[in-house]
Order: sequence, then C-alpha cells, then structure tokens
Amino acid sequence: MNKLNIFFSVALCCITTIVSAQKVVYQIQPETGAIRHLSIEGDTRNMNWMLETDGSQYKWIKEEYGWGLGGFFMVSGRDTIKQKWKEAVRVEQSPKRVSSYYTVGDIHISVSRFYDKADLIEEYRFSNKGKQAIRLVDIGINTPFNDNYPDAATCNQARTHAHIWEGENAAYVNATHMSSKGPHLGLVVTQGSVKSYEIKERARNRGGANTRGVIILNPEDITLSAGKDYTLSWRIFSHQGHADFFAKAVALGSVIAKSEKYVYQTGETAEIIFESLKKLKNPSLSVNGKTFPVTKTGNVYKASVPITQTGDIRCELTYNGGKKTHVSCLGISGVDELMRKRADFIMEHQQLKDVNDKRYGAYMVYDNEENKIFLNDKPSVSYHDRDEGAERMGMGIFMALYYLKTKDEKVKESVLKYASFVRNQLQDENYKTWSTVDHKGRNRNYNYPWVALLYFRMFQVTGDRQFLLDACGTFQAMYKQFGHAYYASGQAYLAVTLLRENQMEAEAASLLADYKKAGDNYIKIGVNYPPHEVNYEHAIVSPAVRTLLDLYLITGEEKYLDGAKLQLPLLEAFSGYQPSYHLNDIPIRHWDGFYFGKRETWGDVMPHYGSSTSALAYSLYARSTGDASYRERAENIMRNNLCDFFEDGSASCAYIYPYKVNGVKAQFYDPYANDQDFFLGHYLGIMQEQKLDR
Repeated sequence: MNKLNIFFSVALCCITTIVSAQKVVYQIQPETGAIRHLSIEGDTRNMNWMLETDGSQYKWIKEEYGWGLGGFFMVSGRDTIKQKWKEAVRVEQSPKRVSSYYTVGDIHISVSRFYDKADLIEEYRFSNKGKQAIRLVDIGINTPFNDNYPDAATCNQARTHAHIWEGENAAYVNATHMSSKGPHLGLVVTQGSVKSYEIKERARNRGGANTRGVIILNPEDITLSAGKDYTLSWRIFSHQGHADFFAKAVALGSVIAKSEKYVYQTGETAEIIFESLKKLKNPSLSVNGKTFPVTKTGNVYKASVPITQTGDIRCELTYNGGKKTHVSCLGISGVDELMRKRADFIMEHQQLKDVNDKRYGAYMVYDNEENKIFLNDKPSVSYHDRDEGAERMGMGIFMALYYLKTKDEKVKESVLKYASFVRNQLQDENYKTWSTVDHKGRNRNYNYPWVALLYFRMFQVTGDRQFLLDACGTFQAMYKQFGHAYYASGQAYLAVTLLRENQMEAEAASLLADYKKAGDNYIKIGVNYPPHEVNYEHAIVSPAVRTLLDLYLITGEEKYLDGAKLQLPLLEAFSGYQPSYHLNDIPIRHWDGFYFGKRETWGDVMPHYGSSTSALAYSLYARSTGDASYRERAENIMRNNLCDFFEDGSASCAYIYPYKVNGVKAQFYDPYANDQDFFLGHYLGIMQEQKLDR
C-alpha cells in the first residue's frame, strides 16, 4: 500500500488515534473586523500562518487583504456591480464569540468566530435585506496564507505550503509547514461550498517568483431571494501531518475523495472512492453527464467508471440532499501513443529546418495558436526563456531516449542534428555554454547538466565515445565556473556508470570527485539552501536529494543516504494529496507560466514538468531503501504530468490552475510548447535506469 492510500486508511480506521489539537489563536483588526494574526498555541516557532496585512511584510499587502474580507459581483436585474466588504460597520466581542458586520448595498454580511475546544470556527452569513432577488457571483473570501519564499532559513521556520482542494461541500486547505514538522494548520468546510480559488498581487515588482501571492477562496455562486440568507462555515484546526489532517477532516464530517490513480488509458476502468465516517444519504456518481452505481462497504463508497474517451473526466458525487464533491481524472490514448505523437510533432513542427539560420537543427518554442515556431528574433520582444537553448534542451533529451525505446531512424537523424547544433552553436571549444547562438544570452549554471545529460544519452544512441568526452568537458566547465555548492543535479549515477562501463576510469574518478565535493557541501549546508534563480523552491531541494542518493548508490557511504533522508521531507512538503491529476502529489510551482508562457500569467502551474524531478528523487529513494511506496508515488507523478501533452502531438508548457489570477480568468493551458518535454525525458529515464513498471 503506498503512502497516499495509507493516509486515507488512517483517516477511517484510526480515528481514536487523532492527535490532540493545539489551540488556533487569532487577533482581530478592529477597524476592518478581519483577522490580522493567526497562530497555533504552543508552537515554539511563533509563526503567523497568514501574511501580515499592515504593509510590513510586503508593502502592497495592506488591511484590505485581512483574513475574512472579500468581494463579489452583485447581479440585480440588468445591473452587475463589483462590490467589496473591507470595513466593519461594527465589531461585537464577547468571551465566547467575535462578530464583524458589513453592509454592501442590500447585502449584509456577518462574520462570526468562536471556538469548539481548540478549533476556530468561522461563519460567513450573506443576507439579502432588499426587496428583490440578488445573485452573488465570483465571491472571494481572503485567506492569505503565509506562502512565500524570502529565504530557505525563514521558510523552514515560519512559512507554509497551502494545499487547496476546491472540493465544493468537502473543500479543504491543508497548510503544511515548509519544514515538514508539525504543528500544521488545516481548514475544512463544514457548511456551504467552495468551488475554486484565486490568486492576487502577483507581478515582477510584487515579489516576482518569490511569493505565491494572496490566496482567496471562492464560495459557490448564490441567489438570495428577498429576506433570505446563505451561510458558509469552516473549521480551522492544528494537525501533525497528512494522516492526522485527513483523520480530523473525516471526523468533522467531511467526505474524502480519491482514485486509485488519476490518469487512465482508454479501455481501463477507474476506481473512484469516497470515504466518510457518517453514512451518506442517496449517494450518486455522475461522470460527464452519465450516472454510475455507487456501492458501500463500511465507510467506503466506490464506483467503477470505464474510460471510453480521452480528456478531462470529472467524477462528481452527489449526496445528502444535494451536497457535492468530485474527483478529477484524465483519459489518454496511451503513454506510448502520446510519446509517438509528440516525437512526430517535434520533428515535423518544432525543429528548425532553415539551413541558412545558425539555429538549424535546434528544437524551438512552438506557438499552438499561430501554428508555427516562435522564432524569438525581434529584439523588442526577445525572451531568454523562449530562446533556442536552455530549457528547450528537454526536447533533445526526450528524443534521444525515445530513439533508445523505438530505434526509429527518423528520430535518430533528428536528434543527431540537434546534438550537433548544441555542440557547435551553443558551446565553445572549452565547453562554456550559452542559451543563444550569438553567445550573448546567459551563461547559465543550469544549462550545463542539461547539455551533459544530452551527451550521455547521445552516447547511448550512437556509441560514439566523443559524446562521453563532451559530457565530461561540460561538467568540468560547470564546476570550474560555478563551484560545488550550486544545486543542479549532475546525473551522477548515470554518468559514473557509463564511464566505468566504457573503461574511462580516470574520467569517472575525476567526475566522481566533483560529485562528492558537491554532495559533501549539500550535507554541510543541510536545509539552509542558498538562493538560486528563486530564493527557495522545490527544484532546489530536489537536486540535492537526487545527488545524495546517486552518491549513495555509487559509493555505499551511509552519510549520503542520511543526508538525503534529512532533506527528503522538505521536498515532500511541497506536495499535497488532492484528488485531481493536476494536484495529486504535484509540488507547488507558481511562476513558470509567466516566464515560459505566451500569456505571461503568474499563478499556480499545476503541473509543471519540474514536478517530475520529485518523481526522480522518489524513484532513487525507492532504489536506495527498498521502500516501494516511493516508487508508486513516482509513477503517480509521472502519469499526472501527461496532461500537458495532447492527442495531436502538441503540448503546453503550463496549466494555470487557479480560477483567476490578478482578477483575470485562468484555468487554461498556455499556447506555448516550451520546456515541458523534460518530463518525457524524465519518464523514459526512470523506465530505462530504474526499471519501473508503467
């Protein structure tokens, strides 16, 4: 049984082992009536779980973003008016309850806060005091979780990853401390419905990639007849980790949804599961308009859904007189089929074929709206994250591995042209590596391990030892320029193994010495990671874990395994377990859509190919320890990333997951195919080196 299933089993079978909650403590801002400070009693870290709303943390985050304030569009007759509640008409406090009252036209809003034992209850009541019906749409309630990245030390002391599930009547937020150590904070909806979330205050000059922004939860749209009201309530509590969170959520009456996996091939049958401590009344499952029978065994409700089509599969459970929650799955034609289509698309549409262009042979960004390569050749709109080098290397690595899988000579011809382009146009004779053929782009640290990995794969494709020499030269250039404290995975196990197998012992020993210097630095630095292009992110932790595990597999030295075990929980903390192929065990990333996409949209990118580096780490951990649950998690992450590849062979670099970002509708795949093919290389790499079953 893998770790994800264990969480749910604990929730149902071990209610009596729920860890006693520490009290959630809050402070009210008198003028606004909003929460301005949220903490957990007895937490020695003295952490505020929400953003400071007085401008002291971020100067653009002021009182209007206080916890519990918000806004909506008010539709009355033919009029649609944007409204906000941001200053309390009055605040009433008693020993047992604090209530804040707001008036927005004919809508009166009361927010009451009180305790049930150690847990904080919040009730939001919207009342129509007018004489005609009013519809409230795009409601947003501020829940500004302290999810941002000033530096690793601060993150490990006083920041959270807010894992959000917009599961309607069973919605929740599992706010995991970035250190992975409890106490953590949970929020579970107990009355009403939350259908989505949005992000505000994202911009280059507003924290850039180092803040997730202001998180706002979106209740369902509501229509209030004259004199009627609507109540949304949730419970905020402390917990000690995922198992404890789900146990408490179930104990509070929530319905926990899941699937055995989230990406299915047509012809397979999806097993959709809902777990509830209390008996559900008249449960019914609807999938894309078709109803399926639900069976009950104990506290578990199951439905079997044949996968007959590709695309999004929304499995919606209706229960208890109209309550709803859901599971999001994806149907695909098949992994092999998607890879074949993708390789064909790259060869036909994304490889530059103009022999008069210095970028001849390069794999380029593709614009799926314009149906053509994005040449990035206009100085006024030139972007280094859309050039002919850097992350576009992912296509080359995938194509080399795809040839090894298929022995398709057209693929070999294509990737040979690409490798020649990389060596002759992006590198000089000393292996200094640029992102552009004019060598004016960035001489970027990350480029080196990508290029070296391409060369190792090209040796496997061709048997030409020059590629091994080129790989070693590339790594030597990287370490010479950037030292041994930079967190970029060097594919140590693959590199040393290939060199040794081909009687290049001196090169293997030299490269291993460099890897060990880097690994020893990672152990010395521990969890206080230095800032990279982002101050602190999952793709800083992942290469540290992977390098240490590689070194353990090569040397057998326990210090490297111990170092990986210390840092692995921080990598895991980035991931939540929501029942969607977009989210399940997918690490939070929230800037790639801006830098790599055509729409230049900030906000959660779920998934991004970078999430598959967690799968690489988990797979290595399974090999190192024999813990098969991590192998299953790696497979789950890999399957979920397939959503960025489409049945016609096209692809997207980013799915922008929130409902809105900065007030603009999101929930879309960006039109650019850019860096996502690294994922396919990771997928095939795991299949090749670690022999994972698909």
